[in-house]
Amino acid sequence: MDIVQEKYEEWTSGLPPEQARINVFEKIRDIAYYIDLRLLSLKKGPAGMLSAGRGSCTPKHFLLGMMLEKLGLPVKYISYPFHWKDMGLECPRAVRETALRIPVTYHHANSVFIEDKWVLLDATWDPQMEKAGFPVNARWDGKSDTALAVAAGRPVEFSDIQQQDKAIKAEFRSYSLTDKLELSRFTLEFNRWIGKLREGSS
Repeated sequence: MDIVQEKYEEWTSGLPPEQARINVFEKIRDIAYYIDLRLLSLKKGPAGMLSAGRGSCTPKHFLLGMMLEKLGLPVKYISYPFHWKDMGLECPRAVRETALRIPVTYHHANSVFIEDKWVLLDATWDPQMEKAGFPVNARWDGKSDTALAVAAGRPVEFSDIQQQDKAIKAEFRSYSLTDKLELSRFTLEFNRWIGKLREGSS
């Protein structure tokens, strides 16, 4: 049994439908947020994140969508263009400066059809991120919209996970070498900051 199926069964076994989807959302939300550029694909992301115990919005929402589909819910996969510099957070100078130099990136979330309506689900920030002012979705009732994790532009919706996976790969290929280097620098500084935050030293 692969780790995705193992966790699905662990998180949903014996639960009624509403509680099962709430539990899946909370378990994925609570995975420590961490940017790993190696986990931005469908092939590596969900399983790699579960093995590492940390991941970003991309593998989190691949996994959330997959598990909600297993629960019989229709899912759309959504990409939002956004700039990290627009987050408006109190963060170290190195994070702010590298955020200014990176190109537009893409935030990912899900839209799920529950009780005759499409509901926005965003499981990006884990509870510890609240220390730094990130808008954590601390409660979900199983049927209503959550807040979007970032200030973002107009979304693009994909009707299946494979379409979004292809789009993410195309987006990354479109970056210049300089863009990719700056993204790597930002990722390093951001993860260092959040790591210190988790240790309680920020």
